[in-house]
Amino acid sequence: MGMNVVIFGATGMVGAGALLECLDDPRVTSVLAVVRTPTGRAHPKLREVVHADFFDFSPLADDFAVSHACLYCLGVSSAGMSEAHYTSITRNIALAAGRALAAANPSAVFCFVSGAGADSSARGRSMWARVKGQTENDLLALPLRAIYVFRPAFIQPVRGVRSRTDAYRAFYTVMAPVSPVLRFLLPWYWTSTARLGRAMITAAIDGAPRRILRSRDINRLARRAR
Repeated sequence: MGMNVVIFGATGMVGAGALLECLDDPRVTSVLAVVRTPTGRAHPKLREVVHADFFDFSPLADDFAVSHACLYCLGVSSAGMSEAHYTSITRNIALAAGRALAAANPSAVFCFVSGAGADSSARGRSMWARVKGQTENDLLALPLRAIYVFRPAFIQPVRGVRSRTDAYRAFYTVMAPVSPVLRFLLPWYWTSTARLGRAMITAAIDGAPRRILRSRDINRLARRAR
């Protein structure tokens, strides 16, 4: 039986990469993209829901009830944000999605894209790391069949995927020539949008060796998908 997937963040770099992998993967039957603005993509597997209130997903309960997995790729930079604002976007929206999925289908799997350096103690000096760590902790406590946290470090955009943030696009342009070196010398640091997407799909279907997965784990899971 194929897997029905719901994706958050499909208009962003990581989410767009995950969406492409879902559309190409024969293990995925359907994809529901929950978005604020349309992705602009069309595919027989894909259905988009433009949703206004990202703090309340109860209107999507029927859709979540038939979803086997959620790939949560929504995220923003903490630059220039207060901790309260960053928490509202990073933690509260993710928890709203996770709780809605758990209420509708507790047998589903939730895959959350966090980041290398997230602080599981939620007490460190770095604001973004504290918030990410607390978000991870709260999600891992949800009553779902499985929750996996993905902590990639450097993510190389591939397959035409681009960041929507100007500063990030400039960064990836500068880093592009050295990305093959990072991939060869520092495999625990490097991954790609395609590998991350394939790893999330594989974790949702077959499970993963641990609940918190770093770049090397992500790449190993991605290879299992082939």
